[in-house]
Amino acid sequence: MFRRQAEIATDPVAFEAFYRRHVDAVTRFLARRVDDPHMVADLVAEVFMAVLDSAHTYRAGRGTEIAWLCGVASNTLSAERRRAFKESRLTNRMSGQRPLDADDLARLEERIDAERKARQIFTAMADLPEGERAVLELVVIDQLTVTEAAMALGIRPGNAKVRLHRARRKMREVPLVREETSR
Repeated sequence: MFRRQAEIATDPVAFEAFYRRHVDAVTRFLARRVDDPHMVADLVAEVFMAVLDSAHTYRAGRGTEIAWLCGVASNTLSAERRRAFKESRLTNRMSGQRPLDADDLARLEERIDAERKARQIFTAMADLPEGERAVLELVVIDQLTVTEAAMALGIRPGNAKVRLHRARRKMREVPLVREETSR
């Protein structure tokens, strides 16, 4: 963990270490939710840019770095989805973006394929209320603790437990979710 919250924003060596420590987890988080490798690559970059701007907001006493990063990634993804919705059906989405080389694309496609089951679970959870679905995603799919999920969502741990219980109760009949939640 970084000792001083703002250290990664001002020290390139500290940021690089932080990035290397967490880039795979952030990529997995986003690949579970997005099936376009170019978008995953862009969102990962945006998450770490946001980390530079918001490093001072991390509080070790409130949760792990990964829980905080899940919150940053979730906010980044939500902002991107809002932006894309406003942008006339994504007509010029690829303009101005750096093309991925063949190796980058292959790695992201492998990651996306590896996360196919998680995307199927997300589809099955689409009818849940947003708050319940968000807690279930973070606990079951991203394997955060309930306390970490609460931190990522900006809610109290008790509220997260109630939402998780309700979501699991509603999802009992969905085979993919039943397998994942029976751990």
